[in-house]
Amino acid sequence: MGSEHRDEEIRKPRFLCLHGFRTNGEIMKKQIHKWPEFVCDKLDLVFPDAPFPALGKSDVEGIFDPPYYEWFQFNKEFTTYDNFEECLEYIEELIIKHGPIDGLMGFSQGAILSAALPGLQAKGLALTKVPKIKFLIIIGGAKLKSESWAEKAYSSPIECPSLHFLGKEDFLRPHGEDLIKSVVDPYIIHHPKGHTVPRLDEKSLTTMLSFIDKIQKIVSEEEKDKESDGK
Repeated sequence: MGSEHRDEEIRKPRFLCLHGFRTNGEIMKKQIHKWPEFVCDKLDLVFPDAPFPALGKSDVEGIFDPPYYEWFQFNKEFTTYDNFEECLEYIEELIIKHGPIDGLMGFSQGAILSAALPGLQAKGLALTKVPKIKFLIIIGGAKLKSESWAEKAYSSPIECPSLHFLGKEDFLRPHGEDLIKSVVDPYIIHHPKGHTVPRLDEKSLTTMLSFIDKIQKIVSEEEKDKESDGK
């Protein structure tokens, strides 16, 4: 009974999961659940929809059901953005609503956003009303290409523990590798697939579990500190 009670008290790392361009939270949930159940069970995952209904065709039409959403709009070169500040405010509202949020997990457009947010938060340009983002899981990510936003997002290294998925056939892979140059001590999972959430093979499972173990220890230490402060 005693050990069972202790298990219940462990607070899992809680992630806000930002889905890909013109998909939705339910789709990302299905993509992530390609991972073994015991891995997903180690994390507390929240899957919201992006704020804007898709303004064009989705690449997942015929694979996943609509509705489809996008986080912000951009030009062909990905250098100018519309509704970007509104998107940042919306994510802050989600963090307040679903808190406490420890980290961000993102795929594709959601991964690009997730990786930019710790730097923007540190500069006081985003997420000013919520606690610091402590962890990142980046799947098929890249850097923002808008010079004004990129300068602010990556001027300091990304120091929070982060896990990055790089797909051999992913068209964003060179951009994902470039992002990793801005990261301190990244955990990296290489997989043979394209721009997708991959299944975990034995090697990537080991990396994933090692990363989760690290962040769980950080969350548990913080909970202990809170308890001792409250006594």
